[in-house]
Amino acid sequence: MSLEWHEFKVPRSFAWSESFHPQSLEICLNLTGVGRITGEGATVELAPRSMAFYCVGNDSLDAERVTGKQKHQFLTIELRADALGRLLGNPTDEMHPLIRNALNTGRFTSGVGQPLMLYREQDRWVKQLLDPPVPQAAQAIWIRGRVLEILAQCLFESPSDKPLFCDRQKNMARDRVERAIEILREDLVEPPTLEQLGRQVGCSHYYLSRTFSKETGLTIQQYLRRLRMERASELLKSGRFNVTEAALEVGYSSMSHFSQAFCHEMGVCPALYQRTTPGS
Repeated sequence: MSLEWHEFKVPRSFAWSESFHPQSLEICLNLTGVGRITGEGATVELAPRSMAFYCVGNDSLDAERVTGKQKHQFLTIELRADALGRLLGNPTDEMHPLIRNALNTGRFTSGVGQPLMLYREQDRWVKQLLDPPVPQAAQAIWIRGRVLEILAQCLFESPSDKPLFCDRQKNMARDRVERAIEILREDLVEPPTLEQLGRQVGCSHYYLSRTFSKETGLTIQQYLRRLRMERASELLKSGRFNVTEAALEVGYSSMSHFSQAFCHEMGVCPALYQRTTPGS
């Protein structure tokens, strides 16, 4: 498995497909800039804040990066067929046909999946994949977990007979959860109460609590703790904050409570994290 970060400006459009490797699956998480990929007679456009996968088989794909005012910023995850098989296991009917075929034959057929919009949380994953917010010894496990989540969202198809109303309800619930996360991140020291958060995203706090837990697997308070500890780890890693300063910066006045929360989320106490983190 290979992860690569790309950041550049181009004076004119250029052939992006020259960077693709034969017999590989590549997932592009596109933050800014526009890319186009053509496979099996269909052209897919990767807009800003979108992601898509493409399989490179014996037939080449046509792809270009389009000139524009914005920088091109995107992360690619590349996998061979054998590595994909180890991660996904046996093929199932819910997998995209290109993926199912690759797992059955051990080889990729050239083609492109439909693009999906990046959620705000996934947008943050891209930056974290470049600099995981965990101790170095845990980074491989953390990266593997994030990649599996991306594979689950990219490479499987929703049943075609799902009611559109159900899809709209799920999208609305997801948007509310994403908005709630954005609001929490804006003020980690004095976050809104649950009732205030519900009003800001346009639903009852009972509904928001239930939906939030379903979407993220965590309660709102657990997620807030995670956001605070991730921010604290960034501050400690920068070397500009000591443990006490980092704790106060994310809303903790009790050092014992901060240390306990940090150990729970990061797997190591804050003082040790600061001493063992490169660059601190």
